[in-house]
This record gives sequence, C-alpha cells and structure tokens, in this order.
Amino acid sequence: MEIFVEVARQRSFSGAARRLGMTRAMVSKHVIALEQRLHARLLHRSTRDVSLTDVGQAYLEPCALAVQQAQEAARVVTHAGIELAGPLRIQAPSSFGSEWLADAVARFSLPHPQLSPLLHVDDALLDPIEHGFDLTIRVGGIPDSRALAIRPLAPCRGVLCASPAYLARAGRPELPEDLHRHQCLHFSHLTGGVAWHFARGEEQATVRVTPAFTANNGMVLQHAALRGLGIVYTTTFLAWRDIIDGRLVPVLTDWELPLNHLSALYPATRQLSPKVRALIDFLVAEYQPVPPWDKALSEAGALSL
Repeated sequence: MEIFVEVARQRSFSGAARRLGMTRAMVSKHVIALEQRLHARLLHRSTRDVSLTDVGQAYLEPCALAVQQAQEAARVVTHAGIELAGPLRIQAPSSFGSEWLADAVARFSLPHPQLSPLLHVDDALLDPIEHGFDLTIRVGGIPDSRALAIRPLAPCRGVLCASPAYLARAGRPELPEDLHRHQCLHFSHLTGGVAWHFARGEEQATVRVTPAFTANNGMVLQHAALRGLGIVYTTTFLAWRDIIDGRLVPVLTDWELPLNHLSALYPATRQLSPKVRALIDFLVAEYQPVPPWDKALSEAGALSL
C-alpha cells in the first residue's frame, strides 16, 4: 500500500523507486501483487506516464490514510512501546557505520536502557548468519540467498568530487574519458572494479581508470581528496557536508553513476525479534522517503539529485 501511494504521487514507477530506495522492478512487482489481492486494476501504465484508474482514484485516499496511520503506529512502538532488552548485534560498513548508523543506533537505544547494541563496523562482506549478526547493513553487494531477508532503507548515490585546489591545478573533466588524464582515487570494493560506468540519457560510457590511490574505506579516500590528491569516487552520504561547505566540488554532474541501495539484511529463517524489527522500522523512518544527506544537498542547492 505504501508503494502504491508513492507511485500515485510520483505518477511514475521510476520516481517512486528513487524515493523509496528500491528498484523499479520491485516497485512494479509489489503494485501488481496488490492489484491481484484486490482483484482490481489500480493504475493505467504507458511508456510515458502512469495514471490512476477510477478504482485506483477511489482507493488512494483511504490507502494513503492507512499508510500514514501504520507509519505513526510503528514510530510509537519503536520509541515508546514495548521494552526492548538484551544484546543486538549489528554489522555495517565502516564509513556508513561511523558517519550515520552509530548516531542512529544511539538515539534508538535511549528509550531502552536494557538494550545492549553491539555495532561491528567492517568493510568486509561478512555473512550475517555465519557471524551471528541480528542485522547487517549493506551498501550494494546484496547476496543471492534465500536464507536472508532484505529491507531497502535508502538510495546510495555515487558522486565524483575533487578539492578546489586540485581542480585549479589539473582542470575540470568535461567528459568521462577525460578521467584518463586525472588522478583518480578508487574504492576497492566497487563492484565494477576499476571500470567506472556512466550514463546520460541513452548514452553510456565506461572508463577504466588507473588509480593514483586505492583504499577499502571511503573516509580514507575522502581525506585524500580533501588534501588535493585527485578525483574521488564517493557517496553522497559521506561527501554531503564537504560538498555543501565547498571543500569538495562535484564533477561530471550531468552524467549518472550506477545507483546502489542501502539495505538491511537479517536471517529469513528466524522469527524476527521485536528489537530487530523496531530498529529496522526506526531506520526506515530515518532514511525514507529521502535520506537526510540527500535532502541537505538538495536544500542547499549543492547537487541536483
């Protein structure tokens, strides 16, 4: 129902997918499942537009109200409902874990003094079941496993940035292939390896960079970029503050980088405990429909998303 409401508001499956941090295919799948359950067609689809059927129009208002009430109920339970207690083992990438998740987990824990979070930050793609984590936060790299359930949390947008000093010295790239003559700072866990992929409308480009500096941690690379070492392939959740303050300048902004997603993974074979469910609901409320880092960039006019 929440997904249907967002599609109706955006008049677009792709727009709803971006807002919800999901793939377009997953959004379509959920809407089709809802229509099958209701035995009614809710949306007219065309290659250019999505519009409500008469039934969909009648269903939208009570559906939106139900979604709003459900979200409010989840927030009440998360913050002040049942008493949550005991250990809560969480694993997350180092950069996101320290930049965003640590603060969120601390605020989530405040109303629950009997709760004992154990936050393990590690850029290795650890198996949450094998290592005994109740919840794993993953940026991309989602395993194909029936043993794991996945809840999308937010879009994870890539961005190329450099310091003003570097750009004054080396110039600004105008096309992806210009990166061949630039110092490139490379994140070693990128799924495409040293091949950086770009899209602009129907136009596609792939550049195999020769990294001037490589690290398995995004914060390390960002510090190198701030020092003027080169152009860094980073994420908006890491770079947002430096972009707003002008310490880093986005480049090639008319080209899109592949969109990853921030997701919550947990064992599908176990009954989801109240504390894990409450934390996931808390994070969804924190990061949807637009994560705070992207919202800050948009409001500052620092980057068009």
